[in-house]
Amino acid sequence: MQIGIVGLPYSGKTTFFQTLTETHFDPNVLQKKDVNQAIIKVPDERLDKLTQIFNPKRKVNATIEIVDLVGVQKPEPGHSAFSTQFLSKVRTNDALIHVVRGFEDDSVPHIEGSIDLLRDIKTFEDELIFSDMAFAESKLEKLEKDLQKQKTKDQAIKEIGIITKWNEVLSEGKPLRELDFDLEEQKLIRNYQLLSAKPLLIALNLNETDIPKKDQIVQNIKNNFNGKNIRIEPFFAKIEMELAQLSDEEKIIFMEEYGLKDSAVSRLIRSAYDLLGLQSFFTVGDDECRAWTIKKGMTAQESAGVIHTDFYNKFIRAEVVHYNDFIDCGSFAKCKEKGLFRLEGKEYILLDGDIMHIRHG
Repeated sequence: MQIGIVGLPYSGKTTFFQTLTETHFDPNVLQKKDVNQAIIKVPDERLDKLTQIFNPKRKVNATIEIVDLVGVQKPEPGHSAFSTQFLSKVRTNDALIHVVRGFEDDSVPHIEGSIDLLRDIKTFEDELIFSDMAFAESKLEKLEKDLQKQKTKDQAIKEIGIITKWNEVLSEGKPLRELDFDLEEQKLIRNYQLLSAKPLLIALNLNETDIPKKDQIVQNIKNNFNGKNIRIEPFFAKIEMELAQLSDEEKIIFMEEYGLKDSAVSRLIRSAYDLLGLQSFFTVGDDECRAWTIKKGMTAQESAGVIHTDFYNKFIRAEVVHYNDFIDCGSFAKCKEKGLFRLEGKEYILLDGDIMHIRHG
């Protein structure tokens, strides 16, 4: 799974990327590279606890890929802020993180001349919708021509109906992520890579002085801009950069001084993970404790295939106990005594936090 980070120039987008990935580079270099990308670990306290218990040779976190894209430019009247180059890079992402500037810095003025979270969020959303409308109209023209060809006529009729419905929604200024897609539509969405259909995490890059009122700021944004497949999270780039330089003990003291309960980095990564409809199951043992990434709703057999294709093909049963039950009981033996350690078949739907051992041929 790949998540693209987007935002206006000087929004703190690249600082956000550096904090998530614990990398440091000259942001000006990005303008020449188009993208920077990295694989990052998904923080999981449950995996940390299992590692303490089993003391394996190695711990392996679930991961996601983060891509830092060249900043969106201020649109000229009548033109899109999204260049063809930007569109080609952003379409391939499974979800987007929009970093929105909420901090004041006279040395780096906002390109609009003022700080306005709602304005910048709405501008970006409008650009997503505008881009999808342009694509839909172009696609409809092509499909109209396909109606003249006998081989593609039936498929063209079907797609015209779907895209026309989408275009009506877009014309009302609504993103496609608001819709519930049937299987046929899901297939088209994946093929077309429409931007307003992608899950969206809005990261509000705020001033340090906003910490006491961060919940109020987030709620105000939600009151004016909210919907399906959207998350809104506050973020303090300067603080997170300082935290990245500290030891675990120093981080706790530092966060207490600012009145923060946790680092935004862990929260944002988990939020993005959840937004993508992902969850984790665990395998444990003396050699390795590992969190595996699966889509919500996947079966035991499908999840076994994530580990190895042989486990899918030769799947017999899964031995399953939930993390919470294991921690409450303290051992697999106690879980078995209480009937919490179960044998499940191939159609069992895994829960987030299940610990699974696979029996296979």
